[in-house]
This record gives sequence, structure tokens and C-alpha cells, in this order.
Amino acid sequence: MKQQLILRIDRELHARLKARAEVEGRSVNELATEWLRAGVGHEETPQEWHRRLMADGRLVAFEPDGPAPGHDELERISAGWGTAVSEALDCTRGEW
Repeated sequence: MKQQLILRIDRELHARLKARAEVEGRSVNELATEWLRAGVGHEETPQEWHRRLMADGRLVAFEPDGPAPGHDELERISAGWGTAVSEALDCTRGEW
């Protein structure tokens, strides 16, 4: 087995790695080797990445109620809302 990997990491990261290894009852070497294998062993497709993040609860997805309204529909819906947003944007641009 080759033993020539030298890795410089900060003290905090090393302490966290060591603590994690102790909690799992493993050596730092075992833990780091597992993570390195996982990192280089397999390229995820976008679909796999999406499924993994969904399963981990780190990604939320939703299905829209229907198609997004078009420009004409948005103009109809927003009629009468006033100019507050436009005026606020003008003020931040120094045009007021």
C-alpha cells in the first residue's frame, strides 16, 4: 500500500476529523480514505445529485399549480398596483 499522501490542513479541521474518527471508532486514516474514495470514485449525474440532496433533506422541490402566467396576464393581474416599486428603484438610482 502506497503511503505518500501529505496533506496540510488547519488545526481546527484536523481536530474535527480526529473527533469524528473517535466517535465512529475508526482511525483518522480510515475516515479520510473513505471520504477520498467517495470523492473521486464516481461522478454523479445531475439526476443522482438531485435525488441525493432530496433524500438528505437539503433540497426542496415543488410542483407549480399550473403554467406560469405570460406577459399579458401579468399586466392584467398587476393593473392598479401603482408605481411604488418603480419610484423606489428610481430613488436608489439617483433619478429622483
